[in-house]
Amino acid sequence: MESIWSYPTGTSADLDLVGYKVEATDGHIGEVDEASYDADAGYIVVDTGPWIFGKHVLLPAGVIDRIDFDEETVYVNRPKDEIKAAPEFERERERDAAYRDLYGGHYGPGGLGGPGVV
Repeated sequence: MESIWSYPTGTSADLDLVGYKVEATDGHIGEVDEASYDADAGYIVVDTGPWIFGKHVLLPAGVIDRIDFDEETVYVNRPKDEIKAAPEFERERERDAAYRDLYGGHYGPGGLGGPGVV
């Protein structure tokens, strides 16, 4: 079973997703502002622009369904409402394990998102 913090199998650790569009299961949510490729701690930070008033949201790598490199688009397997209801993003805490646990609980087992694996 893959971790909620692991990129989909076969994803290269040297890719750069910054600037890619992000699509939820029900539409566009923004662009990748930054990404972490750390083992078992991978995530993307999405700049939502006007969708939720310019906020940034953290998405664990495990919610990525697929990446289209030709279209420069990341597809996530979560709906907009679930993403919008995630804990508030705090840039100064993004690498803190306890802070990431909030997101793991939201998107992972027992959270709003179900099993949290792809």
